[in-house]
Amino acid sequence: MRYGFLMAGLLLIAAPARAEDHPRSAYVTMVLQAFAARVECPNTDLVYQDLVQKAQQMQLPDGTTEKVRKAIAWMHTGGKMGEKQDDDLMAEVAVATQATDMDQRRLGMPGWCEAQKTNLAGLIRSKGG
Repeated sequence: MRYGFLMAGLLLIAAPARAEDHPRSAYVTMVLQAFAARVECPNTDLVYQDLVQKAQQMQLPDGTTEKVRKAIAWMHTGGKMGEKQDDDLMAEVAVATQATDMDQRRLGMPGWCEAQKTNLAGLIRSKGG
């Protein structure tokens, strides 16, 4: 148990520094959180094209959004959906998943959902809006 907390703490410390060095890591986290918000937060939706546009703004290679989407789907369905991607991307999805899970636990789902409205403005929106 103590080891798990240590690893989680190290991930939280490492993730922000890593995201600055690797724009794709930051993007993976944004995409994961956008999909999580769509699933977990009432009346929340996302538009795939908005994610693609964000990747372009961040000067990520074409196809990044689809690779990230497939990696997230593969990891979160136990391989039943999506496709496994390269090890680096799968590790980025794992780190983003852990960080998001910890944020959700820390803030509670209503608080996390409310925070995402600001954090992901332009990537998520109210359904019907």
